[in-house]
Amino acid sequence: MRRAEEDAALHAFVEGRRAALFRSAYLLCGDRDEADDLVQTTLVKVVLGGRRHVRLDNIEAYARKTLINTFIASRRRFWRREHAYAEVPDQARAPETDRETGLLVREALARLTPMQRAVVVLRYWEDQTVSATAELLHMRENTVKSHAARGLAALRAEVREEFV
Repeated sequence: MRRAEEDAALHAFVEGRRAALFRSAYLLCGDRDEADDLVQTTLVKVVLGGRRHVRLDNIEAYARKTLINTFIASRRRFWRREHAYAEVPDQARAPETDRETGLLVREALARLTPMQRAVVVLRYWEDQTVSATAELLHMRENTVKSHAARGLAALRAEVREEFV
């Protein structure tokens, strides 16, 4: 009976949080297919972790931490380091729509280091505190602050260049 209740709780979590995890994963990696793979891998780890441990105190935090760790680990693989680039346009132009602005921000986010991207997404998209972000990423609070500051500065510089 207890096992069935735990499985039902895990199933409800997966159904209820999949979309939110996908949005965070998309901001981390900038590619829909890769974000979907990242979420699938994360949810498999969460379900297996939930079954392996009798009880997870905070499944939401566990899932978020697993998503971030899976993303960072995927960036360490050699085959992820190569990037194909299209031709660079002669002149930059200001975005005409909100959709184009969103694309510019996601492209700028993709140029950050994986750790800066993880900090920026956790702090400003997931609305986590500095201490919660530090705990999730296993780093000091000052390190989180410096990654956030450098990441935001890089984002501002990228976006500012597009509007000039």
